[in-house]
Amino acid sequence: MSRSDLARLIAEARRVVVFTGAGISTESGIPDFRSPGGVWSKMKPIYFQDFVSDPAKRREAWERAFSGRAGWTGRQPNAGHHAVARLVAQGKATAVITQNVDNLHQDSGVPPERIVELHGNASYAKCLECGERHELAELKDSFLKAGEIPYCRACGGLVKTATVSFGQPMPEAEMRRAEAETLSCDLFLVLGSSLVVYPAAGFPALAKRNGARLAIVNREPTDLDGLADLVLHDEIGPAMSGVVPAN
Repeated sequence: MSRSDLARLIAEARRVVVFTGAGISTESGIPDFRSPGGVWSKMKPIYFQDFVSDPAKRREAWERAFSGRAGWTGRQPNAGHHAVARLVAQGKATAVITQNVDNLHQDSGVPPERIVELHGNASYAKCLECGERHELAELKDSFLKAGEIPYCRACGGLVKTATVSFGQPMPEAEMRRAEAETLSCDLFLVLGSSLVVYPAAGFPALAKRNGARLAIVNREPTDLDGLADLVLHDEIGPAMSGVVPAN
């Protein structure tokens, strides 16, 4: 399969859903989670239950967030993100379902209402009780200067970065949106996902069962390659730039 084959599939589609994983963002210098040298090889994840029950774990989580040790934020979108943004701007892609927490799809110009974040967003925080949004810059000074663990200004509840931690339930509204978009597309385009993390990795198979074409662009093989109409083992940025060139 070639980039021209992918361009043809996109041209023939009426409604594309783009599904992105860590592989689209590694080209921006953001580490992935599971590969050698990835985030979880350098530090153990803090489970949601431990964050809620253990003040020491909460403090450790906030130290990581404010130090940038995980490396999930502060980078710039790359050519792959911009190609996806062009697909959305052209009206070809109706939604971007992402496993990433780095905010780079928004930074590349995709309207937030077109993005479904299955694993949340590391660029801000939310109250676990009432859902109030808190900007990290507003919380950072009091934590670094006074050591104060953030609590919600609205209800006093625990505040956590707006990512979905291990052991934390998947966001119901986002899962419903992702399912609806998956069932409405005629081309499901996977970019940079190993397709091993469920339930998110179930969406490509759902699209295929519903009659959509499935295209997978990833550096390494995935377990769903045999199900796909097109598989391209390629770098995301160069591949997508060739398929969706800038005007």
